Amino acid sequence: MALSIAGFDPSGGAGILADIKTFSALGVYGAGVITALTAQNVRRVSGVMAVPPEFVAEQIDLVMEDLNIVHAKTGMLYSEEIVLTVAEKIRKYDLQVVVDPVMVAASGGSLSAGGFSDALRDHLLPEALIATPNVAEAERLSGVPIRTVDDAVRAAGVLGEICDVIITGGHLGGNNVLCIDGDVSVLEGELVESRNTHGSGCSFSAATTAYLEMGLELADALRKAGDFVREAIRYGHHGTLNQFWMYGEQVSAEDLHD
Repeated sequence: MALSIAGFDPSGGAGILADIKTFSALGVYGAGVITALTAQNVRRVSGVMAVPPEFVAEQIDLVMEDLNIVHAKTGMLYSEEIVLTVAEKIRKYDLQVVVDPVMVAASGGSLSAGGFSDALRDHLLPEALIATPNVAEAERLSGVPIRTVDDAVRAAGVLGEICDVIITGGHLGGNNVLCIDGDVSVLEGELVESRNTHGSGCSFSAATTAYLEMGLELADALRKAGDFVREAIRYGHHGTLNQFWMYGEQVSAEDLHD
């Protein structure tokens, strides 16, 4: 089993719903703690309502009281106060956490409040097993402008001093930049020609968490998660991923787990 601590996207394409779908598609039981409600679809975000930090804490406590969870992921945390609350609970329960530093929706809508990136960098990233920022998020967290793969390598080096990191390559020609234990490498990949990318970052971090829960080493979990998301994008529809259809009709369980 695994835990997602993230926001709610009512369109079902991103956020906690995408995380739970991903966990389920990979055969991992998913629990969820909601940090914010959003009014959004694939094209735009019109509103955000943050959950009070004390209620986020209460959700985590009650989940951990009842379930033996080791691996978790974070998504949209929205505010500095929620970041601090979640970091405290990660330490309390010794969770192995994949941090997806969600700040801006793919449609351009803001999913974070003032002071968020500093709080994330200073308080949550030090608790992370790995962080999975896209290019825009890596720029904010590292302070390094990223226009090329070489720029991303420099940013990964900066963030790698805090925690292991993979800068996902949707804006790097499909190449991911990985830093594990201070060793930076470029993982060459391919871009799938598709508009079905809403929720891809959520699904990548959730799939990584699921594979870690299955017992894979970090590098293998990241590779399998990349394969999972690439095929989900390839066979998605309506601008978003469709993990269930991809899992059931296009890729066998052996393909995903072996």
